[in-house]
Amino acid sequence: MTNALARLLEIAPAPSEPRQKDWGDVERRLGVRLPADYKELIQVYGGSNWDDYLYVLEPDCPNKHYDLITWARHRTEDLEDLWEVERKPAELEAEGTQVVALWATTDNGECLYWLLRPGLEPDRWTVMVNEARGDRWEHFPVSCTQFLASALDGELRSGILSSLFPLAAHEFRRLRAV
Repeated sequence: MTNALARLLEIAPAPSEPRQKDWGDVERRLGVRLPADYKELIQVYGGSNWDDYLYVLEPDCPNKHYDLITWARHRTEDLEDLWEVERKPAELEAEGTQVVALWATTDNGECLYWLLRPGLEPDRWTVMVNEARGDRWEHFPVSCTQFLASALDGELRSGILSSLFPLAAHEFRRLRAV
């Protein structure tokens, strides 16, 4: 268990039933390997809503609106179109660098991606946050689970995410079928 996941377990106890995934199948469908901390996060919490604001996406989520694979496919297409009219963030200027597989979103429409750099294994990917209807991006040199734990405990602050996040008393819900 990562330190970040241990911190999350202190913030919100894990649901009693773990989520099992065929990660080989998920990664084949995405066309990319995923970080181990994300897989562990999903196994423990599943697709989830944190502080009634941030949604962690899950492959084959019971709530189809938060399916990682569907979101990743659509956002990849959207970003390809976006780069034709907007300048890429500085973190994406280096050859072979890209954002991949949106892993979280918010109720306002902000998107959280992994930043993939050539030669870096998935466990070393960091987080990029994109504002909902604009061209502002932020880079956080932490894993997705570290980002979530640090955002919830106030250690990490974003200029893009809502100033009302996190809540003083944390709320967690596992996403279920609708």
